[in-house]
Amino acid sequence: HCKGCFNEMTWDFSYGQPFTSETEQKLLMMLDHDYINGLTVLGGEPFEPENQRVLVPFLHRVREHFPDKNIWCYTGCVLESELLGDSQWRCEVTDEMLSMIDVLVDGRFVLEKRNISLAFRGSENQRVIDLKSTLSEGKTKVLELD
Repeated sequence: HCKGCFNEMTWDFSYGQPFTSETEQKLLMMLDHDYINGLTVLGGEPFEPENQRVLVPFLHRVREHFPDKNIWCYTGCVLESELLGDSQWRCEVTDEMLSMIDVLVDGRFVLEKRNISLAFRGSENQRVIDLKSTLSEGKTKVLELD
């Protein structure tokens, strides 16, 4: 858990609602508007293996129905060492999930490095990564948005 987390209620495993087919259908309907540019996935932790196994089929449906919408994902994991390297976060669907994400904001929120002037991130150790380019080129491409 990150000290200073904005989403502490997600730490409790009994918090929230089950992700059902009805929930999925409702989200797809909400995305079906021109003024919605895309979907942002955040946590808890989307790359918890149990979450990946649920998210991958859903992200496939989002891509199938809305190929022009972008998908962003926030994770406390570091791309190179924890999502691409050997770690507890990797499972049989990790590469598939990564392949469907356009922009990945990686790294734990660190309260001591908090900076409210940063775009799309809360602390200076976090990176906004063009994941499509990173995966195709084999070199991490950090987006400079500030």
